[in-house]
Amino acid sequence: MTEVLSQDEIDQLLTAINAGETEPEDFKPAADTRKIKIYDFKRPDKFSKEQIRTISIMHETFARLTTNNLSANLRSMVHVHVASVDQLTYEEFIRSIPTPTTLAVINMDPLKGNAILEIDPAITFSIIERLFGGTGESTKSQHELTDIESAVMEGMIVRILGNMREAWAQVIDLRPRLGQIETNPQFAQIVPPTDMVVLVTLETKVGDVEGMMNFCIPYLTIEPIIGKLSAQFWYSSARRAATNENLNTLKEKLSTVEVAIVAEIGKINIPIKDVLSLCQGDVIRLFNVRVGDPFSLNIGNKKKYLCRPGIVGKKVAVQIIKKTDELEKEEFEELPVDGDESL
Repeated sequence: MTEVLSQDEIDQLLTAINAGETEPEDFKPAADTRKIKIYDFKRPDKFSKEQIRTISIMHETFARLTTNNLSANLRSMVHVHVASVDQLTYEEFIRSIPTPTTLAVINMDPLKGNAILEIDPAITFSIIERLFGGTGESTKSQHELTDIESAVMEGMIVRILGNMREAWAQVIDLRPRLGQIETNPQFAQIVPPTDMVVLVTLETKVGDVEGMMNFCIPYLTIEPIIGKLSAQFWYSSARRAATNENLNTLKEKLSTVEVAIVAEIGKINIPIKDVLSLCQGDVIRLFNVRVGDPFSLNIGNKKKYLCRPGIVGKKVAVQIIKKTDELEKEEFEELPVDGDESL
């Protein structure tokens, strides 16, 4: 509130000035050193600088993928790069694009709402002419798309949306779908005119024809994932994706490696008399063979005989089928169960 001087104070002030005791400059108001930032309530800022930067990085990937995709499909030199990322009202975006133009309304599933991909008419007709076998030179024809031209552009936009899904993969599993194509911006009211949007402007060059592609995303659509649009989240997601990819590659390589595995329960060296002292059932279980099946008999850790177990009367017998030094000779030797003989 401004202070009001009394008449006596005014007289004293005039007397001091006339006497030269005080200069008029002493009574000037002090300069305001506060930094004042103008805020427009009609255009409130919804995105921080870091979020704008992250969106720009995402769409640089989208631009690179789109460059490769269009070059392969059009058999021509194509260059797409991010020119700018701005936030503005939807009304300002609609007013900035020409009529007629190519407006693709995109369903941003699983996010709510729609987005718009606007392609400059010069780029649109250059793409159509090249797909129809022409040279793709610039044309001054500005007309609405025919049914055939719309069908051709639908196929091209669907391919472009595949690149968008890959570019957004580290933030959300986006599944963009083409809803419809409009040529008049007034028929593409996806949000109220005063709502804020983020506009990604892509400079596009097809052969010698230059133009713009604009990707408009309303704030209401991107709001559920606004917290993920930070450099920290972006780079941490990239590291996790790289780690998972390396692990999957390692598992795939190891699955084709052949490894020899030998399982040995155990072994023991015993004299033949101890083997013969066992009962018949234990002998069968020890050698894991039936009576009459051949088995190897080792002496001094060396294979000496190929034998066949059997029973003669009440005694256990072993038939020596082959020797290592006399392969042609077969012997039959009867051994007592409780005997001390050894081969």
